[in-house]
Amino acid sequence: MEKYNRKSIFTELKKFCHFSNENDFIEATEWKNGEGFDVEISSVLHQRFHMTYGEFKALKKIMKNLEKNDKQGTK
Repeated sequence: MEKYNRKSIFTELKKFCHFSNENDFIEATEWKNGEGFDVEISSVLHQRFHMTYGEFKALKKIMKNLEKNDKQGTK
């Protein structure tokens, strides 16, 4: 067995999402091997998911493209 600390970052959702309530938050925790992270979102719909950094890179790319297309008025 090995005991270790993990890097995490936390913020309240209120300043980012107008649907959130007072104590809603999001927290990301990096995996020990550095290949990905866990995300926990505590809000009306409590969610937890896991991603590799490669999956995150792909998600950022498609979201950027989606926003770009939305601003141009395309579907």
